[in-house]
Amino acid sequence: MLGFLGGFGITMGAHRLFTHRAFKATTPTRRILMILFIMNGQNSLWEWARDHRQHHKYSDTDADPHNAHRGFFFSHVGWLLSRKHPKVIQYGKKINMSDFEADSWIMFQKKYFIPIYLVVSIFIPCIFPILLWNEDPIVSLLVCFIGKTAVVLNITWSVNSFSHLHGTKPYDKSILPAQNEFVSFIAGGEGYHNYHHVYPWDYRTAELGSNYNLTAKLIDYCAKKGWVYDLKVPTEESIRNRVRKTGDNSHEKYGDITKYT
Repeated sequence: MLGFLGGFGITMGAHRLFTHRAFKATTPTRRILMILFIMNGQNSLWEWARDHRQHHKYSDTDADPHNAHRGFFFSHVGWLLSRKHPKVIQYGKKINMSDFEADSWIMFQKKYFIPIYLVVSIFIPCIFPILLWNEDPIVSLLVCFIGKTAVVLNITWSVNSFSHLHGTKPYDKSILPAQNEFVSFIAGGEGYHNYHHVYPWDYRTAELGSNYNLTAKLIDYCAKKGWVYDLKVPTEESIRNRVRKTGDNSHEKYGDITKYT
């Protein structure tokens, strides 16, 4: 449950709302998503979004924090275990974060990330099982923090690794990001990556494959409730033209499987 809720803090919150501004949300919704994101321990929201915006702007170059050209291990976790490439540091300073810096809640979380993380991600999740059903503290720590964190981190990293190395490219065959059904299944719809890198501002992060896109379904539900609004999607004409111009012909509707490359 912790991993599931925290995951939406990443997919719906940090990724689609805060980083790509693919839709707008009411203030309570923004705050809830921010808290859910903190549960994952993936740095402050400001830093996460800065890295992701840089990843899109300089995708799979030396200025990309997890450049997939450096191999599967590096793009999965190695980028966090080694010193940043000089170009990552250089170009990271140029990423526009003015919208984040105008939000006092985000900047407060950035400034006090460590104590907030200790309370939201470790203390509260681990103390509830101990208080409610006398769980062994060690077991609670192993399951509610260490185990959960390991699972969520590897699912998140899979978008950077598997989805940049394996899959079809119906929208743009010239880039590494690909459509990966497995990653979409485990990551709430985040694996339709070839589409996402062509249309990063689409709230669905996908055109097709909505069966796995739990995040898009949640956003649609929140839109009906009035909690989110101004959902962005490209036109059908734009998608068709892009598929026919740069795709690998694997698109279900506009591709030509006899010419699949």
